[in-house]
Amino acid sequence: QVQLVESGGGLVQPGGSLRLSCAASGDTLDNYRIGWFRQAPGKEREGVSCISNTDDSTYYRDSVKGRFTISRDNAKNTVYLQMNSLKPEDTAVYYCAADLRVYHCSMFDYYAEWGQGTQVTVSS
Repeated sequence: QVQLVESGGGLVQPGGSLRLSCAASGDTLDNYRIGWFRQAPGKEREGVSCISNTDDSTYYRDSVKGRFTISRDNAKNTVYLQMNSLKPEDTAVYYCAADLRVYHCSMFDYYAEWGQGTQVTVSS
């Protein structure tokens, strides 16, 4: 069973960048499809981006397309979410999640293993 730890959150001004990391232990992360989710205060959790465990294909929700990039580093057993041109509406707790099932990675209701989250605040 894989354990996930997110890091890299923080306070950034609008237009700035952050890189979130999702480091895994207990199993090899490239066996898993990985999703990044976020939850803003008073809102439901939403899937932001994901990467497949078959062909490393990726998905992005419309609001982050062209600004966020998901990637894997198998040598470090880590998945990243590079976030550029950040906006105040990107403010949320960001979570990574993993699942072994061979579903399209954007099936965000089907993720079994979760990290504890990292806070991202975009504010001037």
